[in-house]
Amino acid sequence: MRKHSFWQAQPMGLKSMTTKQALRQLIRQRKQQHSTSESVAIIARLKENPRFSLARTLLLYSALPDEVQTQPLLNQLAAEGKTVLLPRVTSDTDMELRCYTGTADLQKGAFGIMEPIGEVFTDYATIDVAVIPGMAFDPNGHRLGRGKGYYDRFLARVPHVYKIGLCFAWQLVDCVPTDVNDIMMDCVVSQSARL
Repeated sequence: MRKHSFWQAQPMGLKSMTTKQALRQLIRQRKQQHSTSESVAIIARLKENPRFSLARTLLLYSALPDEVQTQPLLNQLAAEGKTVLLPRVTSDTDMELRCYTGTADLQKGAFGIMEPIGEVFTDYATIDVAVIPGMAFDPNGHRLGRGKGYYDRFLARVPHVYKIGLCFAWQLVDCVPTDVNDIMMDCVVSQSARL
Protein backbone atom coordinates (compact mmCIF):
# COMPACT_ATOMS: atom_id res chain seq x y z
CA MET A 1 0.00 0.00 0.00
CA ARG A 2 1.50 3.31 -1.01
CA LYS A 3 0.86 6.78 0.30
CA HIS A 4 -1.66 8.67 -1.83
CA SER A 5 -1.79 12.41 -2.28
CA PHE A 6 -5.17 12.67 -0.55
CA TRP A 7 -3.89 11.07 2.66
CA GLN A 8 -4.58 13.64 5.36
CA ALA A 9 -3.20 12.34 8.60
CA GLN A 10 -4.16 14.23 11.70
CA PRO A 11 -1.39 16.05 13.58
CA MET A 12 0.18 13.63 16.02
CA GLY A 13 0.09 16.02 18.94
CA LEU A 14 3.41 14.65 20.15
CA LYS A 15 6.82 15.23 18.62
CA SER A 16 7.42 11.51 18.15
CA MET A 17 4.94 8.71 18.66
CA THR A 18 7.29 5.85 19.43
CA THR A 19 5.08 3.47 21.38
CA LYS A 20 1.71 1.87 20.81
CA GLN A 21 0.68 2.85 24.33
CA ALA A 22 1.36 6.53 23.67
CA LEU A 23 -0.57 6.43 20.39
CA ARG A 24 -3.53 4.69 22.04
CA GLN A 25 -3.62 7.44 24.66
CA LEU A 26 -3.60 10.13 21.98
CA ILE A 27 -6.46 8.44 20.09
CA ARG A 28 -8.49 8.10 23.31
CA GLN A 29 -8.10 11.87 23.80
CA ARG A 30 -9.27 12.52 20.24
CA LYS A 31 -12.31 10.27 20.75
CA GLN A 32 -13.56 12.58 23.49
CA GLN A 33 -13.72 15.42 20.95
CA HIS A 34 -15.62 13.53 18.23
CA SER A 35 -18.83 11.62 17.69
CA THR A 36 -19.71 8.65 15.53
CA SER A 37 -22.02 10.77 13.36
CA GLU A 38 -19.69 10.44 10.37
CA SER A 39 -20.36 6.68 10.20
CA VAL A 40 -22.91 6.99 7.37
CA ALA A 41 -20.40 8.72 5.08
CA ILE A 42 -17.69 6.18 5.89
CA ILE A 43 -19.98 3.22 5.19
CA ALA A 44 -20.94 4.86 1.86
CA ARG A 45 -17.24 5.01 0.91
CA LEU A 46 -16.77 1.41 1.98
CA LYS A 47 -19.59 0.31 -0.33
CA GLU A 48 -17.75 1.97 -3.25
CA ASN A 49 -14.83 -0.45 -2.81
CA PRO A 50 -15.12 -3.05 -5.62
CA ARG A 51 -13.60 -5.84 -3.51
CA PHE A 52 -16.20 -5.16 -0.83
CA SER A 53 -19.18 -4.86 -3.16
CA LEU A 54 -18.34 -8.09 -5.02
CA ALA A 55 -17.63 -10.15 -1.90
CA ARG A 56 -20.01 -12.98 -1.02
CA THR A 57 -18.61 -13.84 2.43
CA LEU A 58 -17.58 -10.94 4.64
CA LEU A 59 -16.13 -10.64 8.12
CA LEU A 60 -17.29 -7.42 9.77
CA TYR A 61 -17.75 -6.36 13.39
CA SER A 62 -20.50 -5.32 15.77
CA ALA A 63 -19.37 -1.80 16.61
CA LEU A 64 -18.42 -0.53 20.03
CA PRO A 65 -19.82 2.94 20.81
CA ASP A 66 -16.58 4.65 19.71
CA GLU A 67 -16.18 2.77 16.40
CA VAL A 68 -17.62 3.32 12.93
CA GLN A 69 -21.19 2.07 13.35
CA THR A 70 -21.94 -1.00 11.23
CA GLN A 71 -25.40 -2.20 12.30
CA PRO A 72 -27.38 -0.89 9.29
CA LEU A 73 -24.72 -2.33 6.97
CA LEU A 74 -24.84 -5.74 8.66
CA ASN A 75 -28.60 -5.85 8.19
CA GLN A 76 -28.38 -4.76 4.55
CA LEU A 77 -25.74 -7.35 3.65
CA ALA A 78 -27.67 -10.13 5.38
CA ALA A 79 -30.85 -9.08 3.54
CA GLU A 80 -28.93 -9.26 0.24
CA GLY A 81 -28.13 -12.90 0.97
CA LYS A 82 -24.44 -12.42 1.66
CA THR A 83 -22.72 -14.48 4.32
CA VAL A 84 -21.98 -12.04 7.15
CA LEU A 85 -19.58 -13.07 9.90
CA LEU A 86 -18.90 -11.42 13.24
CA PRO A 87 -16.05 -12.19 15.67
CA ARG A 88 -16.70 -13.37 19.21
CA VAL A 89 -13.91 -13.45 21.79
CA THR A 90 -13.66 -16.89 23.38
CA SER A 91 -10.56 -16.57 25.56
CA ASP A 92 -7.72 -14.21 26.43
CA THR A 93 -6.05 -15.10 23.13
CA ASP A 94 -8.67 -16.34 20.68
CA MET A 95 -11.84 -15.41 18.87
CA GLU A 96 -14.26 -17.40 16.75
CA LEU A 97 -16.53 -16.35 13.91
CA ARG A 98 -20.32 -16.47 14.12
CA CYS A 99 -22.85 -16.10 11.30
CA TYR A 100 -25.07 -13.03 11.34
CA THR A 101 -28.50 -13.17 9.68
CA GLY A 102 -30.25 -10.40 11.63
CA THR A 103 -30.48 -8.66 14.99
CA ALA A 104 -31.70 -11.88 16.65
CA ASP A 105 -28.12 -13.13 16.22
CA LEU A 106 -26.88 -10.54 18.74
CA GLN A 107 -27.21 -10.43 22.50
CA LYS A 108 -25.82 -8.14 25.15
CA GLY A 109 -22.70 -9.68 26.64
CA ALA A 110 -20.05 -8.62 29.11
CA PHE A 111 -19.68 -4.87 29.58
CA GLY A 112 -22.92 -4.27 27.65
CA ILE A 113 -21.27 -5.11 24.32
CA MET A 114 -23.47 -6.72 21.68
CA GLU A 115 -22.02 -10.15 20.88
CA PRO A 116 -22.89 -12.55 18.06
CA ILE A 117 -24.65 -15.77 19.01
CA GLY A 118 -25.33 -17.15 15.52
CA GLU A 119 -23.99 -20.41 14.16
CA VAL A 120 -20.21 -20.94 14.46
CA PHE A 121 -18.45 -20.49 11.08
CA THR A 122 -15.24 -22.39 10.29
CA ASP A 123 -15.00 -22.40 6.47
CA TYR A 124 -12.32 -19.70 6.51
CA ALA A 125 -11.20 -20.38 2.94
CA THR A 126 -14.46 -18.88 1.65
CA ILE A 127 -14.02 -15.48 3.34
CA ASP A 128 -13.50 -12.82 0.67
CA VAL A 129 -13.17 -9.61 2.69
CA ALA A 130 -12.55 -8.65 6.31
CA VAL A 131 -13.55 -5.18 7.51
CA ILE A 132 -11.48 -4.43 10.59
CA PRO A 133 -11.80 -1.64 13.19
CA GLY A 134 -8.79 -0.16 14.92
CA MET A 135 -7.55 2.60 17.18
CA ALA A 136 -5.39 4.12 14.41
CA PHE A 137 -4.17 3.45 10.87
CA ASP A 138 -1.32 4.85 8.77
CA PRO A 139 -0.87 5.30 4.99
CA ASN A 140 1.12 2.06 4.72
CA GLY A 141 -1.78 -0.01 6.02
CA HIS A 142 -0.45 -0.49 9.53
CA ARG A 143 -3.15 -0.85 12.17
CA LEU A 144 -3.11 -0.16 15.89
CA GLY A 145 -5.60 -2.35 17.74
CA ARG A 146 -6.71 -2.24 21.33
CA GLY A 147 -3.73 -4.31 22.45
CA LYS A 148 -5.00 -7.88 22.78
CA GLY A 149 -3.96 -9.09 19.30
CA TYR A 150 -7.19 -10.98 18.50
CA TYR A 151 -7.43 -9.75 14.92
CA ASP A 152 -3.72 -10.13 14.20
CA ARG A 153 -3.73 -13.76 15.34
CA PHE A 154 -6.86 -14.54 13.36
CA LEU A 155 -5.82 -12.72 10.18
CA ALA A 156 -2.47 -14.54 10.19
CA ARG A 157 -4.49 -17.74 9.66
CA VAL A 158 -6.33 -16.37 6.59
CA PRO A 159 -3.69 -14.60 4.46
CA HIS A 160 -5.91 -14.80 1.34
CA VAL A 161 -8.54 -12.48 2.83
CA TYR A 162 -8.63 -8.89 1.53
CA LYS A 163 -8.36 -6.66 4.62
CA ILE A 164 -10.06 -3.26 4.85
CA GLY A 165 -9.38 -1.01 7.82
CA LEU A 166 -12.39 1.15 8.74
CA CYS A 167 -11.98 4.33 10.77
CA PHE A 168 -12.76 7.99 11.32
CA ALA A 169 -10.47 10.61 9.76
CA TRP A 170 -9.12 11.56 13.19
CA GLN A 171 -7.81 8.00 13.56
CA LEU A 172 -5.47 8.44 10.58
CA VAL A 173 -1.88 9.10 11.63
CA ASP A 174 1.45 9.36 9.81
CA CYS A 175 2.98 6.28 11.38
CA VAL A 176 1.69 3.42 13.54
CA PRO A 177 4.39 1.65 15.60
CA THR A 178 4.49 -1.99 14.56
CA ASP A 179 6.02 -5.31 15.49
CA VAL A 180 6.52 -8.57 13.62
CA ASN A 181 3.09 -10.00 14.49
CA ASP A 182 1.05 -7.04 13.25
CA ILE A 183 -1.02 -7.71 10.11
CA MET A 184 -1.25 -4.93 7.54
CA MET A 185 -4.45 -3.82 5.87
CA ASP A 186 -4.82 -3.91 2.09
CA CYS A 187 -6.65 -0.58 2.22
CA VAL A 188 -8.05 1.86 4.77
CA VAL A 189 -11.41 3.61 4.41
CA SER A 190 -12.51 6.73 6.31
CA GLN A 191 -14.78 9.62 5.39
CA SER A 192 -11.89 11.58 3.87
CA ALA A 193 -9.68 8.88 2.39
CA ARG A 194 -9.73 5.53 0.69
CA LEU A 195 -6.16 4.22 0.55
